Amino acid sequence: MTRASHTKGVTLSKDGLPSWLDPVVHAAETVEPLQLSRFLPPANGAGRQSAVLVLFGEGERGPELLLMERASSLRSHAGQPSFPGGALDPEDGDPQGDGPLRAALREAEEETGLDPSGVQLFGVLPKLYIPVSGFVVTPVLGWWREPTPVAVVDPNETARVFTVPVADLTNPDNRATAVHPSGHRGPAFLVESALVWGFTAGIIDRLLHYAGWERPWDREKQVPLDWRA
Repeated sequence: MTRASHTKGVTLSKDGLPSWLDPVVHAAETVEPLQLSRFLPPANGAGRQSAVLVLFGEGERGPELLLMERASSLRSHAGQPSFPGGALDPEDGDPQGDGPLRAALREAEEETGLDPSGVQLFGVLPKLYIPVSGFVVTPVLGWWREPTPVAVVDPNETARVFTVPVADLTNPDNRATAVHPSGHRGPAFLVESALVWGFTAGIIDRLLHYAGWERPWDREKQVPLDWRA
């Protein structure tokens, strides 16, 4: 069923999605905020509204996700793999309405050069909070219906753009627990010569779990976050 059309051509639609995305659609419709993270938006409305695009495509090795690696020169999250995304601009519209949808597509286009017209948005996850940066993040789920070339648009912001097969994300050999110098522990993925951790890894971990794609993995396997040194 297609939901009501949003302004400026931004829609949420489940029509025509590949059947392998059915578990993700179900997870998005049923997951509760605390099942995704213990960090939820402040009750007083504080925090900077932002959105990320969790974009599923289909590559040579089956389902895959689009990720990017932030430039090492950035002040926040430097060198960290992430979903495309960023803060809402005023022109994106209502943060409690369609704003996150437009922001996710706009940021993805600005960061990776993808053509938003080839992306079908089919769901959103509950808003989450990143305490270290004060961002309130809406994960927006998309199907890359008509893939277009992607690459680094601004080297000052992005080091590289890449896709990761879901098969690699579910491979137990590629999974670990990241240990921050502060002592915080969280899921991590060693894929495409990158260590995916933090907020992005948390979203991937929960999506794999609630979509029923997760395979048993060794949670005692640890990766220190200064692993490149």
